[in-house]
Amino acid sequence: MEYAVVWLRRDLRLDDQPALRAALDAGQVPILLYIHAPHEEGRWAPGAASDAWLHRSLQALREDLRKRGSDLLLRQGDSAEVLEAVIAESGAQAVYWTRKYEPATQPRDAAIKRTLRERGLTVESFNGTLLFEPWELATQQGAPYKVFTPFWRSALKQWHLPEPWQAPSRLPAPPTLHGDDLDALGLAPKRDWDTGFWEHWQPGEAGAHEMLEAFADGALHGYRQQRDQPDRIGTSRLSPHLHFGEIAPWRICAELARHHRAGTAADVDGYIRELGWREFAYHLLHHFPHTPARNLDARFDHFPWAARDAATLRAWRQGRTGIPIVDAGMRELWATGFMHNRVRMIVASLLTKHLRQHWRIGARWFWDTLVDADLANNTLGWQWVAGTGADAAPYFRVFNPVTQARRFDPQARYIARWVPELAALPVAQRFAPWEHPQALAAHAPGYPTAPIIELAEGREAALTAYARMRAAS
Repeated sequence: MEYAVVWLRRDLRLDDQPALRAALDAGQVPILLYIHAPHEEGRWAPGAASDAWLHRSLQALREDLRKRGSDLLLRQGDSAEVLEAVIAESGAQAVYWTRKYEPATQPRDAAIKRTLRERGLTVESFNGTLLFEPWELATQQGAPYKVFTPFWRSALKQWHLPEPWQAPSRLPAPPTLHGDDLDALGLAPKRDWDTGFWEHWQPGEAGAHEMLEAFADGALHGYRQQRDQPDRIGTSRLSPHLHFGEIAPWRICAELARHHRAGTAADVDGYIRELGWREFAYHLLHHFPHTPARNLDARFDHFPWAARDAATLRAWRQGRTGIPIVDAGMRELWATGFMHNRVRMIVASLLTKHLRQHWRIGARWFWDTLVDADLANNTLGWQWVAGTGADAAPYFRVFNPVTQARRFDPQARYIARWVPELAALPVAQRFAPWEHPQALAAHAPGYPTAPIIELAEGREAALTAYARMRAAS
């Protein structure tokens, strides 16, 4: 009997699992191994919210494997050393994994592959998380794309997705090897600050499939009109499941095609285009690995960011800026580990433009508090809003959060849900309550009486800073 190690990372599923399939197709008994090695992620070890999700995702995967007659082996330590130990203990002849694309882990994986192959083992890696490998698309000059639209046009011309693959209902039993307890990995919070998360989420492959089914039967219809409205469930909410690899993006495309009905083609295309932004984020991270820490647009190396202000940042993080749509978003994030994408743009714009706090500060906070914190997406999103990255919003465009709230939360239901002290105000007064001081004092005396910055003043300061940057560069 020949064994193969299936090294799991952010591909915590059994369906559409190319590493698992490779072992089974070769007639090998798979040893499914997860190695906890956050120290190998460099400056971007997973944050607290990600760890809380990972704990439950690993738990769900272990239960799924045990139902099939297999199990999940958990170890912690240096990845290369753990792999060597498991190979020695089991006599495994092969190692398979799906690729990761972060700058800190790519060299590690290449070194492990080279070392094991030199020892005569079969070692293969696969694409298990993307529709396209980050290096597969290039401009006519052979350069990486920096603008989304031509990138996506090129992707659609090369569109060819794998067929979905269903994992067998029974798997061969792996050898008995000693592993670490899940609790020993220290992923679950010591204090139950994440309790509210799980009213909204079910980590694991089954939860991903249920979320996709709910989206296909519900919010998909009208997606293009509703996806920017935070007061309703108008998006798929699949991003954490995609990040942890609990569902493959090509299965999402296949399922949406299967649910396609008359009148939904534009909604399906619109959603798949959003998956394209995820692909674009990984394309950029691969070709510009410095961007999690540095501006892609070098002009912004001369931008006069404001000095880091602890009180300002504390108010922003706690949802106490006095700007209701911003506060609603930051409170939603704290309570659920998630924030609606339109609101992410609004809160990021306030931080980086009105307040001129560096985008890295916001990116780090999201990294620690989002259950879908993803290095590629997080970097693209923050640099896009700040104007410092690829295909960025015009850097001189400064979102007015009041205008944004009136447009995308016109009944102020989102605001009332997450800033409940404002729910007693008439709808028209919830967007800028400082303009109605008597009503604010009567109904929400604990809410800030003025915004953290006068919006027109902040906008003018940002535009002046951009002028100084242009002169310097």
